[in-house]
Amino acid sequence: MSLWNHYYTPSSIDDALALLAQYEGRARVIAGGTDLLLDIRQGHTAPPEALIDVTRIQGFSDIRQEGDTLHLGAGVTHTQIVHSDPITARATCLVESCGVVGGPQVRNVGTLGGNVAHALPAGDGTTSLVALDADAEIVQQGERRWVPIREMYLGPGVSLLDSTRDLLLGFRFALAGKGEASAFKRIMRPQGVALPILGCAVWMKVDDAGERIEDVRICIGPVDRVPTRADAVEAALRGTLIAPDSFEHAVVVARESLHPRTSKFRATAEYRVEMVETLLRRVLPLAAQRARTGEAVPEGVGLE
Repeated sequence: MSLWNHYYTPSSIDDALALLAQYEGRARVIAGGTDLLLDIRQGHTAPPEALIDVTRIQGFSDIRQEGDTLHLGAGVTHTQIVHSDPITARATCLVESCGVVGGPQVRNVGTLGGNVAHALPAGDGTTSLVALDADAEIVQQGERRWVPIREMYLGPGVSLLDSTRDLLLGFRFALAGKGEASAFKRIMRPQGVALPILGCAVWMKVDDAGERIEDVRICIGPVDRVPTRADAVEAALRGTLIAPDSFEHAVVVARESLHPRTSKFRATAEYRVEMVETLLRRVLPLAAQRARTGEAVPEGVGLE
């Protein structure tokens, strides 16, 4: 028995919005379906009257570079991101985070936009988008606009957008320039369940001499109900020498300022605090090395 009665593949944003309006809340937007279809089959989401597949809308699957800004359509798959040369070289954390999502089959159909629209704070791609200070382009209540990526999240699984009426169109962020780089690592359950205990993305800018951290953005998740920046850790690192002592001080600040909760699906709070420290010790030196040398070779992509 079908879980929905109608399936549409509109070719334009206007057509997709018209279909959503026609069904008055009884239709859902779908891209790869790796989250939505499971939710419907497992009873977490009521079966819709219709599904609106946005993957054939022009531009939804495009990766486009304009100067030093990269634009991603909401329908871009994890596999597309992993194989993108500009992202690999100048937004490396996003390749590393999307490269460990599920297995190859999931990465081939699962989309970055679908993960963001699902609004779970543990999303690997989301963690990197926050560190990259990305914006999201949306159509909400008929208005098309750009919003900071963190505004997309109102709570666990609660999005700024109404998936029966609104659309997520894509993302944009600045590509790394001279003296800038990023890195991502995650720790997952050893049983092979594709569920991250914690993930950490870092974007870093170093001075011309390659000795000090001029600026840094850090996202560790999930440590809260929504994706967040590690503001206190960032403040502790800005202006400091690139040295083990600086990184260890950042670890101390993280222990004092970040408070991940116990999760029956992930790990205890105590264990996750220890893993925050482990991740920072891995990711901070890696981001600094890449920023100093300008060389970015993604690690662990497609291996988990």
